[in-house]
Amino acid sequence: MTKGAVLFEFVQIGQQMRVAAIDEATGTEVIVIAPVNAARSHMQRLALAKLQRKLNRPAPPSPPGPKYA
Repeated sequence: MTKGAVLFEFVQIGQQMRVAAIDEATGTEVIVIAPVNAARSHMQRLALAKLQRKLNRPAPPSPPGPKYA
């Protein structure tokens, strides 16, 4: 779950709406594409759900680096 504010950006591209959701605390961003005639609140909920899934996912392991003797 996000701890701070979430910023939303709506950009219409033809008959589609590009919705970006950005977690203010971490700068994490996700994008969803929805029909332009979908309800704005539905687009926001969809983007927020995707952002929450991304934030709750465990971090990938670090790649192995050079080994020093």
